[in-house]
Amino acid sequence: MGSVLLCFDGSDDAVAAIARAGEMLAPRSAVVLTVAEPAASWAPYDPATVLSAPLSRLASKALDLDQIGRDLARERAKQGTDLAIAAGFQAEAQSDEGKPWQVICRVADTIDASPIVIGARGLGRVESALLGSVSSAVVHHAKHPVLLIPHASHDNAGTTQARR
Repeated sequence: MGSVLLCFDGSDDAVAAIARAGEMLAPRSAVVLTVAEPAASWAPYDPATVLSAPLSRLASKALDLDQIGRDLARERAKQGTDLAIAAGFQAEAQSDEGKPWQVICRVADTIDASPIVIGARGLGRVESALLGSVSSAVVHHAKHPVLLIPHASHDNAGTTQARR
């Protein structure tokens, strides 16, 4: 059985996913993966960004935002690894660059992940369509089991705290 792949982007949902995965899967070996998305892959999903996306790419090149993104990904992977160790995993950090869902699936194949652990942000259908959903893409494209930890505002029954 391969290592657990813990996907970590620094969000509260990713923090909660690592903690919950620790309760279910630790002690096991784990790779904490953080992905930096290069500016060249930015695409306008929202009609309002059609004109600004090319300008954002130019600005990112001039400001070297891709390097800043890589540095941030390494820092976040280290932060996620510290959380994973505290949750009971024998964890190591890894950062990579590309479209997040594609990198997650590729790394899962490389380490023979079992499972891929990813937090869901709880975006609605419209938000997911406009912004994209990494967790949804991983679920649809992964060749390995995926443990999707629901958005932090959902309880175990799947109802939101606000509805109570």
